[in-house]
Amino acid sequence: MNTLRISRRPVAALAIGVASLVGALSAHAAYNPPIHMVNGIEYMSGGISSDEATLMQTVAPRWPATFEFAIKHGSRSDFAANVAVTVRDASGRAVLSHVTADGPFMVARLDPGRYEVEATLADQTLKQAIEVHAGAPTRALFLWPPGTDMSAHS
Repeated sequence: MNTLRISRRPVAALAIGVASLVGALSAHAAYNPPIHMVNGIEYMSGGISSDEATLMQTVAPRWPATFEFAIKHGSRSDFAANVAVTVRDASGRAVLSHVTADGPFMVARLDPGRYEVEATLADQTLKQAIEVHAGAPTRALFLWPPGTDMSAHS
């Protein structure tokens, strides 16, 4: 008589391994900031924690426009958050109007074209002209002078 014996140990070990992997991945998963939509334009902002900053930097190349916000402090820069952002198209129409960047990074799905971006922190507005090209992500850095963040608390 030929008896077939199946060992359950490899299956149990595989199940434990998969469960451990899933647990480890979810423990290290970064919070994905919500995607907002205004006037048909999707945008997302964040990057306060190091995990979220890494996530924002990872997804940025897949968005047509990326804005980074910082405050200059001597030879270094600190991230800025709670920045009011307005984006105007070439005709001057606001496609995003006074939306808040909750962190130092903001990505937006802008159509190809020329835009003026206004970023306001502590009543100080910085402006930059950008050009978005199809298939080529655009990045703009907004760098406020030292002390800008302090004026928001006075």
